[in-house]
Amino acid sequence: MDLETIKALVEVLGQSDVEELELQTAGTHLRIRRAVGPRPAPVNGLVAEPSVETGGTPAAGAQPAAEESLAQPGEIVVTAPMVGTFYRAPAPDAPPYVEVGDTVEPGQPLCIIEAMKLMNEIEAEQRGRVRKILVANAQPVEYGQPLFVLEPL
Repeated sequence: MDLETIKALVEVLGQSDVEELELQTAGTHLRIRRAVGPRPAPVNGLVAEPSVETGGTPAAGAQPAAEESLAQPGEIVVTAPMVGTFYRAPAPDAPPYVEVGDTVEPGQPLCIIEAMKLMNEIEAEQRGRVRKILVANAQPVEYGQPLFVLEPL
C-alpha cells in the first residue's frame, strides 16, 4: 500500500463520522483510528467547532447559508455523494460531460468524483436543464456540497 493511498484514507476518515478503519491486504495490515477527545467547552452558550479550510470550498461540515440562494423554488440541486476531487470531463483532453444550458436525462453522467483513486460517475436522477455548475474542474468537494443546479423539464 503506497503513501498516497494511506493519505487518502486518513483524509476520508477525517471528514466522516467513522472513528476507526481497519484494512488488511496482501501482507499489509493498516488500522487508522480517529483521536476522540473531549468536546470544546461552550462559550456563551455556543460551542466552538474546529474547521479546516480547503482552498475555496466551505469549511469541513459547513453547508451553504441556504440552498435557496443557489436554486430557485422547484429547481434541483445535485450534491456530492462523497468526498473527493470533482472532474467535469472523463479525461483531461475530453469535452465536459455537460455545459450550462444542456438538457440531461436520468442516468446521464454529469461529472466524475475521484475518491481514493477510484473514478465515480455522478449521474442525473431526473430530466432537466443545467442552470448552474457550482464547482470548478479539479477542485476538492465535500460530502453534500452542491455541484449543479438543474431546472426540471
